[in-house]
Amino acid sequence: MDDGSGKPRRVLLKLSGEILAGPEGMGFHRETVYAVAGVLMEAARRRIQVGVVIGGGNFARGRDLSAFTRTQADYIGMLATVMNCLAVSDAIQRHGGKSAVLSSIPVQEAGAEVYAPGRALELFASGNTLLFAGGTGNPLLSTDTAAALRASQTGCGILYKGTKVDGIYSADPKTDPGAVRYGSLTYGEVLKRNLRVMDAASVAICRDNRLPIVVFDITEPHNFLQILEDHSFGTVVEGE
Repeated sequence: MDDGSGKPRRVLLKLSGEILAGPEGMGFHRETVYAVAGVLMEAARRRIQVGVVIGGGNFARGRDLSAFTRTQADYIGMLATVMNCLAVSDAIQRHGGKSAVLSSIPVQEAGAEVYAPGRALELFASGNTLLFAGGTGNPLLSTDTAAALRASQTGCGILYKGTKVDGIYSADPKTDPGAVRYGSLTYGEVLKRNLRVMDAASVAICRDNRLPIVVFDITEPHNFLQILEDHSFGTVVEGE
């Protein structure tokens, strides 16, 4: 499970906050949070260093909070991601694993360190699963962008995006029975076709840093371990 050099693989997993809500739709579903923690611990046992970026949609997503100014709404959303990261980190530690939360928004009192790339590398080296909280720390940017940045800044080899469908489709497969699933795409095709699996900024960051994206279904958390071994269960985005 390493890269052939004896060194652990390092990847980034991007999750939507809604995954942690499980069947409840909002907030935390305890069994789902523990299931996510469990697969992250198993990945660590397989010598895979995992960084995780989680959205805040199970509590608040900035672009949906029309009652507030966009800047304040985005800060509310970023704080929701902090709650999600703290929850998953706590679940890992309660089950004997090693984890740390690094946040772009200072919340040291809650047990989260301020994000810095060098500190992230130290924590990876000591066997921690890392939860990257607070998005980029800037309004008007998505957690997809945060995922692309953190993956690039910490030397991750692949960005895995866990969604509610098993890859990228030509249209929403839930509403369009004729939607076509793609096995692979280039960054340019994703942008040109406006496929919206990730925002344009995040796709451009991955393209510029030659960071492959793999989109897969994580409604069953164990799928993460499967996609690590076989990318055919998702859609791979790479190449010009």
